[in-house]
Amino acid sequence: MAAAINGVFPPTLHELVKKSKVLVVGAGGIGCEVLKNLVLSGFTDIEIIDLDTIDLSNLNRQFLFHREHVGKSKARVARESALSFNPDAKITAYHDSVTSTDYGVNFFKKFDLVLNALDNRADRNHVNRMCLNADVPLIESGTAGYNGQVELIKRGLTQCYECTPKDKQRSFPGCTIRNTPSEPIHCIVWAKHLFNQLFGESLEDEDISPDAADPDAKEKDGGDGNGEPKGDGKEKGEESKEEKEAKEDTANGNIMRINTRQWAKDCNYDAGKLFNKFFNEDITYLLRMSNLWKTRKAPVPVQWDTLLPEGSSGDQKDVAKQHHKVWSIEECAQVFANSLKELSANFLKLEGDDTLAWDKDDQPAMDFVAACANVRSHIFYIEPKSRFENKSMAGNIIPAIATTNAITAGISVMRAFKVLEAKWEQCQAVYARLRPNARNHFLVPDASLPGPNPNCHVCASDPAITLKIDTKRMRIKELRDEVLVKTLNMLNPDVTVQSNGSILISSEEGETECNDGKLLSELNIVDGVILKCDDFFQNYELSIIISHFDAERDENLFEVVADASQLKPKDEDQKEAVKDKEDEPKSAKKRSTNGEGDSKDDGPSTSKRSRPNEVVEEDDDDCLVIEEDEDQADVVVVATDKLSVQSPPKSGSKRKPCEVIEDEDITEILESSDDEPAGPTKCKRSRLDDSNPVAVISID
Repeated sequence: MAAAINGVFPPTLHELVKKSKVLVVGAGGIGCEVLKNLVLSGFTDIEIIDLDTIDLSNLNRQFLFHREHVGKSKARVARESALSFNPDAKITAYHDSVTSTDYGVNFFKKFDLVLNALDNRADRNHVNRMCLNADVPLIESGTAGYNGQVELIKRGLTQCYECTPKDKQRSFPGCTIRNTPSEPIHCIVWAKHLFNQLFGESLEDEDISPDAADPDAKEKDGGDGNGEPKGDGKEKGEESKEEKEAKEDTANGNIMRINTRQWAKDCNYDAGKLFNKFFNEDITYLLRMSNLWKTRKAPVPVQWDTLLPEGSSGDQKDVAKQHHKVWSIEECAQVFANSLKELSANFLKLEGDDTLAWDKDDQPAMDFVAACANVRSHIFYIEPKSRFENKSMAGNIIPAIATTNAITAGISVMRAFKVLEAKWEQCQAVYARLRPNARNHFLVPDASLPGPNPNCHVCASDPAITLKIDTKRMRIKELRDEVLVKTLNMLNPDVTVQSNGSILISSEEGETECNDGKLLSELNIVDGVILKCDDFFQNYELSIIISHFDAERDENLFEVVADASQLKPKDEDQKEAVKDKEDEPKSAKKRSTNGEGDSKDDGPSTSKRSRPNEVVEEDDDDCLVIEEDEDQADVVVVATDKLSVQSPPKSGSKRKPCEVIEDEDITEILESSDDEPAGPTKCKRSRLDDSNPVAVISID
């Protein structure tokens, strides 16, 4: 080992390496490389934690794993492989989630250093908070394709992971997904929602049935207000009972919603019946909303019997293995039938209320989504995609590059040496890029360490945020699940009203369950009320200032705002913006591509051009690229997570642009969610800009 050879390291560092206790969080693409580097550098006391298991698709870059390891714990197999480099090392592996209550602040305090190699924002946020509370240096790293990044997070010295807002992911209105898809990603999102309705944890907002309440579906001229044109050539007596019931329900703003999961069970998951329901009957119903098709090409329903006539086998499993081929509509039907059979069998084995979780690496789940997405694409005249392309979009990924992982992991361990020696001034963030910058550098360092944001809602001395929320429509359960857990990344929050100390939400099971269904306004949580939130496990406290607004029908019910100026009416904001523009010197209006011309504001900007050194985040398996350099190839931007609310800090100083990367942008990379398992979506924190809206969907 390097540390055992005299002269490789200075004597002081030599001893520090041998005595240090290090935690590696994540055993994927970067995690494998980091663990290998630590062992070969002489670190002998290492612990590694990862909840994931090894998939066949991991083997092309996670070299500690081999084919015989598929299905086994990544952390445990990585430990065994790393010990082959140095059998004398002490490596402890945990096949577990880092957010488990077994790994609290005291667990983190026993380490001299933590190295992150995670694939989702929620876990990154959690480790960030644990290290801040334990006062342990954290080296955060990430890759996406050919781009990589490493930065140090140290309490009181640098900005934390949540000091700067993260750009939100794309999302699409539900009516677009249900009624009028126009892009392949729309069909993929719909297919994932269908999977959840049949087998997973489904949400009401993800209903895949046609939406007759869609405003675009209502006739403006010559219609009856129910999505049906007047004088359609039918006499009333000719209408079927089902048509009359549908019309009556449509008149009330909705169509008849049936329990899709129970209906599928009652049908014994008959492929023909399910196929006809989703791709024939629902499409036929959509065609009755004639107003939708005035300016669009009307979809064409597909009948099961025309694709797989009665008596055909429909069991050609080899079709699904052709990942790079665009399946024909008949082949899609075959894959649909085969994957449906396997998924239903797995689902029926579950006990109680357990459900299946969609995973891009689960073959029947991915086959089902790819087949359904392509059938729907065929119906709406959208270009179908291969299974590989569907997987890339459904999983929010671009191919991971093994060399980028290796470079990033190498920089991480080199930074670890500087941290052990307390040479903080030499621990600037480093970016790996596909193309050299103007100085012909592929590895571009920051000019200095960015200091903490004094208004960060995590690491500030007295963290607080303003929550713009519709108190007349938001319920307490939604406040806990959607705002506190999904958006603000708390685990088990306790919430009290500051003015009277009454308990609104308790982390003790059942203690405040009676409040779950109540609206905030019913409990006098109205404009101006301050809530005190406390997450005991994370040792995290936060004040939330309630700002009520009346949300429109399709508008999000809440938004975490960065500063008071965002609460002003739009027309007032526009007037001030015009005035500021008139008063601004001409020289100040020109901005360089790296943001050097940006004027200071009350908080960190969410614009890439004013934040060239934004954190590059890694999906250890796959990555989602939100923005890119102008000279880079176009990258499909995808995600399937409906949550579009972000929570940036209220204000704070920007990270200084690096002097050595003038006139260049750092590609900004964000991971998905999904995985947000099929559970909470990864928290996406970024300032919402009404003047330049970004479409968002969520997944991983």
